[in-house]
Amino acid sequence: MFTGIIESVGKVKSMQATGGDIRLTVESDDLDFSDVKLGDSIASNGICLTVVELGSNYYSVDVSRETIARTALEGLKAGHTVNLEKAMLPTTRFGGHIVAGHVDGVGVVSKLQQDARSIYIEIEIPQELAHYTATKGSITVDGISLTTNLVRDNIVSLNIIPHTAQVTNIAKHWLVGNKVNIEVDIVARYLERLLNKFQSGGMNASSPQSQITETFLADNGFMK
Repeated sequence: MFTGIIESVGKVKSMQATGGDIRLTVESDDLDFSDVKLGDSIASNGICLTVVELGSNYYSVDVSRETIARTALEGLKAGHTVNLEKAMLPTTRFGGHIVAGHVDGVGVVSKLQQDARSIYIEIEIPQELAHYTATKGSITVDGISLTTNLVRDNIVSLNIIPHTAQVTNIAKHWLVGNKVNIEVDIVARYLERLLNKFQSGGMNASSPQSQITETFLADNGFMK
């Protein structure tokens, strides 16, 4: 589990094809590897990946064909920068939102311009993910926990403050047309599943009847 608060920007050292999969190696002189061991998870551009090789300033992970197909990882090349976050600890300050590191889809940067001291960005996300987003809600883009300005159909607008631009790969790597990894708010997914179960009559007759309805959620600010 992660928070979407980026700890370091790493650099892709190599992307090696291995039997249909990819062995990805990322190096970083800024990430503290002292508490990382084999089998630990590191979110790389928002993708939860398992460390299979570890050095003093690098780690390697094996990326399955499933992950390659569902993320923007295949577009990475040696020298590209990636946002890094180690798995959170129970004692970690929760500065972002709940991030699983399970990418839901790939978005495309459709607009990027300076807006006073921040960067204004619009991202076109897959249509099937649009209903999980909300104005002033949370979304994870390339592993970064961000707050949406506005959601119009499947276009999400964001403002990136100077600090976020400096400590991530946004200022260095993002351009119009770039593909980015999208993870929607996990709470929205579970709410949808619960509502679908209630509405389809899937609850067992002996189960306690919930008072949570679409009207209740809308009245209490959970739906826009």
